Amino acid sequence: MLLFGVFVSSVGICSGGDSLEARIRPLIESHKGEVAVSIRHLATGESFTYKDRVVMPTASLIKFPVMIEAYRQAKEGKIDLKRPVVLRKEDKVPGSGILTSHFSEGATIPLIDAIHLMIVFSDNTATNLVLDAIGLDATARTMESMGLPETKVHSKVYRRDTSVFPERSKKYGLGSTTAADMIELLEKLNSRTLVSPEASDAMLEHMKGCDDDEKFPRFLPPGMKLAFKTGSVDAARTAAGILYTDSGPVAVCVLTDRNEDRRWIADNAGNRLCALVAREVASHFANQSSRTKSADSTSK
Repeated sequence: MLLFGVFVSSVGICSGGDSLEARIRPLIESHKGEVAVSIRHLATGESFTYKDRVVMPTASLIKFPVMIEAYRQAKEGKIDLKRPVVLRKEDKVPGSGILTSHFSEGATIPLIDAIHLMIVFSDNTATNLVLDAIGLDATARTMESMGLPETKVHSKVYRRDTSVFPERSKKYGLGSTTAADMIELLEKLNSRTLVSPEASDAMLEHMKGCDDDEKFPRFLPPGMKLAFKTGSVDAARTAAGILYTDSGPVAVCVLTDRNEDRRWIADNAGNRLCALVAREVASHFANQSSRTKSADSTSK
């Protein structure tokens, strides 16, 4: 139905306009919390941004840059991704993942498997094992060298006593970034220039397995492929990734903070905002692809 000139569907608000801004801005403005968004079609350059340079908390989204640093160090021979890491009792922390609840003290897994658990299941214990291997301050140094100084992991998960950025830890929690930084990393990932072509391919495979179905995948058309990472804490929900639309890959980042809705349910407003933005991006570029095909057919 129509409501104040905006089309309202059974799963949320979607605009009747053709532009990305007409589709996305009403979603942002209706959200009760702080929002930053960046969207970029990686083939055509079509884009939409909203407060994309504002520093925001990442929650577990920071595990994407941590993975990048692990692959960078592996390429330089500083770490061996096949090296086994040993799970100790003191390594286990609460929250998302499977190591803490399902693996015994003394279990060994290759570092590459810890990275996979960190991305696919957002495993907090696995993340800390990876951070032990690469060093807590290494990710921030590499991001700064890439021109992304606001992207930092501050401490080990659930271990603020380890923080290498105490003031940022107080303000942002586990990590911090901007939507613009995330899009730059995703663009490099898509172009296979993030660390190396082989590392980019491997990192994409990890991200294609992300199991969070409450954010980007929730309202996407069946079968649409994507590679992404998300984060969730009480006050913030975050997501960044690549949607493989009919017209080409699109990098999307949604960051939220100070959300009024702090419920731990699928229909949390922050989760829903991420899902609706992804849906509108997919719909926008599907329509664009259809128009292009129709024009091509007419011209023949």
